[in-house]
Amino acid sequence: MSHKSSSLKQLALQKFKKNFWGVFSFCFIILVGIISVFAYAFAPDNSQYANQMHLAIHSKKPGFKVQMLTIPTQLESTQSGFDKLFFGNTNADTEIPITKYNIQGNTLTYKEYASDGLEGVEKSMSLNAFSNKTIQNVIKEKNFLFGTDKYGRDLLSRVLVGARISFFIGFVAVFISLIVGIFMGSIAGYFGGKMDAFIMWIINVTWSIPTLLLVIAITLALGKGFWQVFIAVGLTMWVEVARVVRGQIISAKEMQYVTAAKALGFNNFRIITKHILPNIMAPVIVISAANFAAAILIESGLSFLGIGAQPPMASWGAMIKDHYNYIILGKPYLAIIPGLCIMSLVMAFMLIGNALRDALDVKG
Repeated sequence: MSHKSSSLKQLALQKFKKNFWGVFSFCFIILVGIISVFAYAFAPDNSQYANQMHLAIHSKKPGFKVQMLTIPTQLESTQSGFDKLFFGNTNADTEIPITKYNIQGNTLTYKEYASDGLEGVEKSMSLNAFSNKTIQNVIKEKNFLFGTDKYGRDLLSRVLVGARISFFIGFVAVFISLIVGIFMGSIAGYFGGKMDAFIMWIINVTWSIPTLLLVIAITLALGKGFWQVFIAVGLTMWVEVARVVRGQIISAKEMQYVTAAKALGFNNFRIITKHILPNIMAPVIVISAANFAAAILIESGLSFLGIGAQPPMASWGAMIKDHYNYIILGKPYLAIIPGLCIMSLVMAFMLIGNALRDALDVKG
C-alpha cells in the first residue's frame, strides 16, 4: 500500500514537473516568499515599514536620482541585528535631499532640494554631527528605481515590504480555512443526519453573505489591525473547503477500506484522520491554491477601502488607494506598479492551482 502511495506521489510529481507554467509559478512564489521574509535586507530603505519620507522629492518618476545627505541619529539603538533584519530599523538616520553643498572649515553648507523650479533653502551645520564620518559617507547619490510616492518614500522599498502582507495573508487565511473547513466538513460528511443538516445550514448562511461584506463585519468586530485582517479573511474562506471535504467524505466512507477499519474496531477520529482524509486531500490542495489567490485579492480590497493594513504599514492595496488619482495626473506608475505585483502573485497561485489539479488527476 505504501509502495503504491509512493508511486502515485512520484507520478504526480513527474506530471507537475512537465507543466512549464506550474513550475515557473512555483519558482516565482518561492522568490516572492524569500523577498517577503527578508524584505528589509533587499529594500534600499530599511527603516521600519520603509517609511523614510522626503516631501521635497514626492511623486518622482522611476530612475530618479538625487544627492542625499544622511545625518546620523543621536539616539542609542537597542535593536538587535535580528530585529532589524525582520522588522526594519526603528531608529533610522535622517535623510535630506540636496542639490549642492560646500565645506568651509568645520562647517557644512548645503542647499535643500526643491522641485517645480523653486529655490531650496540653504542651511549650515557642524561636521561634528557626523561622528568622524567622511563626507563621501554622508553625502551619496541615491537612485530611486521605482520612483517615489506622494510622500517622497522609496516606492521600490514599499513594494518589497508590502509583499510581506500580501504573501503571508495567504498562508494564515488558508491555514485557518483548512482547520475550520476540514473539521466542519468531516463531521458533516461522516456522521450525516441532523449534524450534517445543521452544519450545512451554517455553511449556506455564511455563503449567502457577500465575502467582502462578511470580512468587513468581522474586521470591525475584531478591530482594525494586521492580525485582525488575517483572521477575518480566514474565517470567510472555510465554507468552500468544508463543502469539498464533506462531499469527498460522503463518497469515501462507503469504500471498503473504511468498512474494514470499522470492523477492526478503530474509533471514528482515527478513521477520519488516518484513513479518509489522506485519500481525499488532492482536491483540498487544489482549492487551497485558489484560496491563496482569493485571500490576496480580499486583503488588497480591504486595504483599498481603508480597513486593512493601517498606515504607515506598507500594503499593495493601500498603495493603490493612495495613488489611484495619479492615474489621470500623468503618473500612473504609482498605482500600476503595486497593481501589477498583485496581479502577478494572484496569477502565479492560479497557475500553480491548475498545475496541481492536472498533476493530482488520477484519471489523467
